Amino acid sequence: MNGRSRFRFRPAYVAAGVLALAVFIAVPLATGGFQTFQFAQVAAFVIVLIGLNILTGYNGQISLGQGAFMAVGAYTTALLVHDLNVPWAATLPLAGLLAGVVGFLFGIPALRLRGIYLALATFALALAVTPVLNNYDKFTGGHIGITLAPIQAPLGLDLSNEQWLYFVDWVIAAILFLPALWLVRTRTGRAWTAIRDSETAAAANGINIAYYKTLAFGISAFYAGVGGALLMATVAYANPDNYQLTLSLQLLLGAVIGGLGYAWGPVFGALVVVWVPYFAEQAAGVHLGPISFGGKPDIIFGIALILILLFAPTGIAGLVQRGVGRLRPAAKEPAPEPAVE
Repeated sequence: MNGRSRFRFRPAYVAAGVLALAVFIAVPLATGGFQTFQFAQVAAFVIVLIGLNILTGYNGQISLGQGAFMAVGAYTTALLVHDLNVPWAATLPLAGLLAGVVGFLFGIPALRLRGIYLALATFALALAVTPVLNNYDKFTGGHIGITLAPIQAPLGLDLSNEQWLYFVDWVIAAILFLPALWLVRTRTGRAWTAIRDSETAAAANGINIAYYKTLAFGISAFYAGVGGALLMATVAYANPDNYQLTLSLQLLLGAVIGGLGYAWGPVFGALVVVWVPYFAEQAAGVHLGPISFGGKPDIIFGIALILILLFAPTGIAGLVQRGVGRLRPAAKEPAPEPAVE
């Protein structure tokens, strides 16, 4: 394959892009206010899962503490907007940077840990965040939380507040998606995957293990901070109880079900994180023998995870990619040259 063939025009990609744009525009126009509001929240979780996909999918580090980094970002935005009247959009970079610094610093001692031990360390972080936030209730509002004024659509714009939130959130998610997509295809991304596959082999090839692992933690926390801040601005409310261990577990499950190591995995994973709890609440009257699914999203998460591991271990994104691959026409074999007589 020559270098030029890598950049050849692919109508299928153009068609997919046009379809995605059409769906993006149609969703807030075809759904009610509540559903549009839910899809706006999906965008915030896409940002969080982009970071988790970098950390776990590409670098191989398991984190059960992403909810803690979301809390850092959420309360950064909440306090700046509530106490200092800073515009919410201006707080997003600072929320991400602060969470990123916390993640980078956490990643330094975590260098000594691998596998289940690293997961347990981040598990402890997730357990600690809610009690800490409640303990400093003078700043965080404790169990009462912090409430902000809802974001309003600009005057003169023929959009509801929910539609405006939807478009703003998804544009921010798209902006943050592009550098992540670029990063995993650079030398840094190749170093991450090499470490994921074998730290010993990566070190033998001169890769700085400590640098790239802490970098992955910092970037992952940055995305979690921005996602947490955006979610807080979207729902206009922050409460310590929103960042319990359950959130971190749902994020990891969403990343696995969406597809670790796939660019579009965070989108599918975010849909799972947002809509599974909603459908669980709607399934109040559904029973399977003695089991009731109503109000029990953890059961549905568990069933979905088991099904994914059994039938699509690479997640929804991997399943979709294989399906698209099967639809592509097989490459034509070159005609054999005539035999020389």
